[in-house]
Amino acid sequence: MGIELHSVGSPPGLRLSQRIRQIPWSLVILVAMVASIGFVMLYSAAGGDPDRWMNKQMIRFAVGICVMLAIGMVDLQRLAKIAYPLYAVALVLLIYVEFAGEIGMGAQRWIDLKVFQLQPSELMKISLCLVLARYFHGLSYEEIGRPWVLIPPTLLVILPAGLVLKQPDLGTAGMLLMVGGAIFFVAGVRWWKFAIVFALGIVGAVVAWNSGFLHDYQKARVLTFLDPSRDALGSGYHITQSKIALGSGGVWGKGLLQGSQAQLNFLPERHTDFVFTMLGEELGMVGGLLVLTLYSLLVVYGVAIALRTRSHFGRLLAFGIAMNIFFYFFINTAMVMGLIPVVGIPLPLISYGGTAMMTVMVGFGLLMAVYIQRDHRVGRRSSNEE
Repeated sequence: MGIELHSVGSPPGLRLSQRIRQIPWSLVILVAMVASIGFVMLYSAAGGDPDRWMNKQMIRFAVGICVMLAIGMVDLQRLAKIAYPLYAVALVLLIYVEFAGEIGMGAQRWIDLKVFQLQPSELMKISLCLVLARYFHGLSYEEIGRPWVLIPPTLLVILPAGLVLKQPDLGTAGMLLMVGGAIFFVAGVRWWKFAIVFALGIVGAVVAWNSGFLHDYQKARVLTFLDPSRDALGSGYHITQSKIALGSGGVWGKGLLQGSQAQLNFLPERHTDFVFTMLGEELGMVGGLLVLTLYSLLVVYGVAIALRTRSHFGRLLAFGIAMNIFFYFFINTAMVMGLIPVVGIPLPLISYGGTAMMTVMVGFGLLMAVYIQRDHRVGRRSSNEE
C-alpha cells in the first residue's frame, strides 16, 4: 500500500540513557509480584521441593526480565518493520509443527530444540498483535470502511487460528481470534461487520460439530461443561476436582502446602493449567481476588499506555498486548471455575512453562517500548501522518 515508516513530530530518537530513565518500574514491579506468587504456588505444588519446578521458573523469569527490558529499548519503527517477517516465521513454524512437531498430551504443538521445547502458537500470539498493528497503522478510517481492505487482516487471523485448531488446541485458537477481533474493533472496523462474523461463527460451529471436524475429546469437554456429572470420573474429572478444591478453600484458604485436593494428587495439572485452583484452595478467596486484581491492574496499565501514546501503531500494539493478557487469565480462571469448557490455556506468569513465560515477557517488553516512546509518532505514509 506504499506505506513508508518514519518518525514525525518528535526528535529523531531517544538516547539509550534517556530510554533507561523512562522505564516504567511500576509495570516491572507488578509483573514481579504476579511472578512471585507463581513461584510460591509452584513450591507448594511440588510439596515443598524448590528444585522440581520453582527454581527453573525463577531462572526463566530472570531471563524474561532481561528480554523485557531489552525489547523496551527497541524503536517502534523497527518493531513495525519486523512485524511481517516475524509473523511469517511464526506461521512457518506452525506449519512445521503439523509435520514434525513433538506430541504431548494428545496434541502436536511443540518443536524440540534440545535446550527447550518451543510452542509456535505462543509466538504467534505476539506476532499477530504486531502484524495487525502494522497493517491497520497504514490505513485511514475511510479505507477501513471498505470491505475488501479487511480481507488481508482477516486471513492473517484465520490462517494461524486454523493451524492451531488442527493441532488440536481449541483454547489458543480461540485466543487468536478474540485478540484479532479486539484489534479490529479498536482500529475502527464497524460493529455490524462483527455481527455478521459472529453469525457466521455460530453457523460454522454447528457445521463443525455435525461434520466431525471437532475431535471426540473436544466434544466431550463441551458436553461435560454443560453437565460435569455425566462423566465425573472421566472427562468431567478435572472440573469436578477443581470445583471441590476451590469450594473447600473458603475465604482464607487452608494454608500453603495444606490443600488436600492438590497435595493428595486429586487435582490434575496443578502446576500448569489448574494452578489457580490450587491457589484458591490454599490461599482462599482472598488470595484468588488478589491475583485477579493484579492481573486487572496489568490490563488497565496496558490500555492506559495505548490511550496515552501518540503513535497509531503503538496504540494498536499496546491494546493488542493488553487484550492478550486479559484473555490469558480470563480463559484460565473461567475454565477452572467451570464457567467455560476446559481448554489448555496457562495462567500467565504463574503456571509452569517456558514458552508461555517468554511470550508474556516479550509482550510486556513491547508495552514498555510503546510507553517509553509514547510521545513519538510513527508516520503512516510519506504524505500524511494521522
